[in-house]
Amino acid sequence: MNFVEKWKAFIAMVSVEFGLAVVNILFKKALVGGMDPVVVLVYRQSISTVFLIPFVYFFERTSWVKLTACVIGQMFLCALLGLTLTQYLFLVGLDYTTATFTCAFINMVPVITFILALPLGMEKVNTKGKNGKAKILGALICTAGALVLLLYKGAVVINPRGSIVITTNHENINKTKGSSSSSYGPGSAFLAAGSIAWSSWFVIQSKIGKNFPYRYSSTWIMSLFSAVQSAVLCFVVTDRNFSKWIPKGELQIISVLYGGIVGSGICYVVMSWCVKQRGAVFTSAFSPLIQVFAAVLDVLVLHENIYFGSILGSIVVIVGMYILLWGKSKDEDTCNNKLLIIPKTQDSPQEATTTH
Repeated sequence: MNFVEKWKAFIAMVSVEFGLAVVNILFKKALVGGMDPVVVLVYRQSISTVFLIPFVYFFERTSWVKLTACVIGQMFLCALLGLTLTQYLFLVGLDYTTATFTCAFINMVPVITFILALPLGMEKVNTKGKNGKAKILGALICTAGALVLLLYKGAVVINPRGSIVITTNHENINKTKGSSSSSYGPGSAFLAAGSIAWSSWFVIQSKIGKNFPYRYSSTWIMSLFSAVQSAVLCFVVTDRNFSKWIPKGELQIISVLYGGIVGSGICYVVMSWCVKQRGAVFTSAFSPLIQVFAAVLDVLVLHENIYFGSILGSIVVIVGMYILLWGKSKDEDTCNNKLLIIPKTQDSPQEATTTH
């Protein structure tokens, strides 16, 4: 893999994480405005389905003949875990907490993906080699950084309101669900479950990319499945108050449009491409960047305080991410070098007869 190809995937994933961070900020403001999380999910997936139709028709309309029952089943499961459940759990967790706190849980996704990929044979670790040790060390450092983000708050470093703020670890919580510690526990549980579900998406998507390498079609089918699943979930967990389906104001309309087009449409297409090109662990390793971008946007848009623990934890996570990526890139270079070494074979019968 040449230099340009490596940086193409890197730039693409950084852009994806920034786009997803903006989604979290917009959805936080929409939820504060009274929008139901499940309604947000239904709108998001439905808009994504409609948005991707032209891409499927003009670029991959001949790909449908290659669909099999096994691939469709994998896509249904991938949509359930990686789209419907992941986004629902994160939206509920976001409703209970803050955007920065929600994104902090995403820092666990690379580690969970790495752990899930190991028993499936998708990742191999040579504990005696420096590449394998780097991947293990990077995963452990990412975990340590995530724990710092979750358990250590520290002093206020940036206070956009310009006032003195004295809070405990559990007081800086979204006012939608109250500022008591009772909302902190349920929010953490939803976010932890969402992180596991999203990690599963990377693993399953890696299988789909090999059997059905059409990113627009696969993302469209999964968005369609998720839209139906979300609608069913909405009728199960919410009441029949149809007033919830009416967006209130331009912000909520912009939020669901951006979330559907960018968050579930463009971002998932790019992630599907990157999973096929570089693997599930490489793609998921960029997930901690969402927390970094969300922290900056929290200050600029939501005017949230930034604490020393958030800065320290983010730095530790980024260091771990780069160590993990370094180990994986060295593994890829080793594999590529082995492929370039072509063993010398015996002369073919035709060559033997023409040689005197």
